[in-house]
Amino acid sequence: MSAETILSNATIVLEDRVFTGSVVVRDGQIVALDEGVSRIGEDFGGDYLIAGLVELHTDHLESHYSPRPGVRWHMTSAIQAHDAQVASSGITTVFDCLRMGSDEDGGFDKGEMRDMADAIQAAEREDRLRAEHLIHLRCEVASNNVLDHFADFENDPNVRLVSLMDHSPGQRQFQTMEQYTLYYKTKRGLTDEQFARFVESRLELSERYSTMHRDALARSCAERGITVASHDDATLAHVEEARGHGVKLAEFPTSFEAAEASHQSGMSVLMGAPNVVRGKSHSGNIAARDLAARGVLDVLSSDYVPLSLLHAPFVLADEFEGITLPQALAMVTSTPARTVGLDDRGRIASGLRADFIRVRRDHGVPVVRAVWRQGRRVA
Repeated sequence: MSAETILSNATIVLEDRVFTGSVVVRDGQIVALDEGVSRIGEDFGGDYLIAGLVELHTDHLESHYSPRPGVRWHMTSAIQAHDAQVASSGITTVFDCLRMGSDEDGGFDKGEMRDMADAIQAAEREDRLRAEHLIHLRCEVASNNVLDHFADFENDPNVRLVSLMDHSPGQRQFQTMEQYTLYYKTKRGLTDEQFARFVESRLELSERYSTMHRDALARSCAERGITVASHDDATLAHVEEARGHGVKLAEFPTSFEAAEASHQSGMSVLMGAPNVVRGKSHSGNIAARDLAARGVLDVLSSDYVPLSLLHAPFVLADEFEGITLPQALAMVTSTPARTVGLDDRGRIASGLRADFIRVRRDHGVPVVRAVWRQGRRVA
C-alpha cells in the first residue's frame, strides 16, 4: 500500500453506526473519514469496512505445533500456518496462548514455550507474519511447575495477558464428574483404576498449589502492568476472588450468576465465538447466546475456529433484535482492544492504526476479501 490510500464506497462500521463512505490512510494511520459516494480510490462496491479483529484467546497455534499426541512440528512452520489462517479470517491482532504448567496429563517441557515465543518474535523480525502477535500465558495454577515456566517470561514485554486457570474436577469448567469423566477418562481411554488415580492426583495438586500460585501470579502481573484474566468462574466466590486479583477479563464463566456478577463488576465477559455459531458449549456449560440475550456478553474469542470470530457477530446481529451489528462487532474489535490496553486499534477513527478488513456478506457466512495491518495490505 502506498503512503496514502483511499478506500471508497464502503459500508463502514463504527462503534455506534453504519454508513456509506470513504477512509483515507496515510503512513499506516487513518487520517480521515468521509460520508457519501466517491469516484476516488479503491471502490469497495458496498462491501463492509470493519476494524481489524482483536483475538485475545486462541489455542490454534498449539494445534499446529502439536498436531498429534507426541508430535512436535517445526516451530516457524507452525507459526506461519497459524498466522495465515488467523489473518485470512480478519484477525489483525492475535494473542497467542502459550501453556504454563505441565502434569501427568501432558503439557510442554520447561523452556519449550519460551522457544515458541522466541520463534514468534523472530518470524516478526523477518517479516513472515501478517497479523501482529502478542502473548497470552495460560497458567494452570494447580500445576507444581507453573511458576518455573512463568519465570521464562519475566522480562518479555510481549506478554500482555495472563489467565489463571484450574481444571481440577468438581469445579469451574468441570462442575460435575460426568463432564470430567467424558473429557479425561473416555477420550483418553483410561481404565477405572487409572482414572481414579488421575482424579486423586488432580485434587491433591489443586489443594496444595492453586491459591498460592494464583496469588503469586496476580502479584507479578500487577507489578508488570499485565492484564489478568480469570477462567471458568462458576460462583460468586470465584468472582470476588477475581476482583481481589485485579482481573479485567472473565473468560468463559460457567454459570449465569458468575457472568452477570463479573459484568457488573466491570470485567469484560468473554465467551467462545464457536459457542455462538453452534448455539451451545462444547463442554456442556452455558450458551453464549443466552449471555448475549441478558446483555452481559462483552468479548468473543475464536478459541479453536479462527473464522468464527467474524462469523459470530453477524449471527448475533441477525438473531437478536436488541443487538446491532456495530454492537456485535465491538465484541471482537474495540472491547477486547480496550480490555488489554490497546487503545490504538479496534476502531475506525482518525489517528488510529489502519487495521481493517474488507468483508462481503450477502447472507450466511461472511467472506473476508482483503486485510490491512497498519495500512499495509497483508491478505
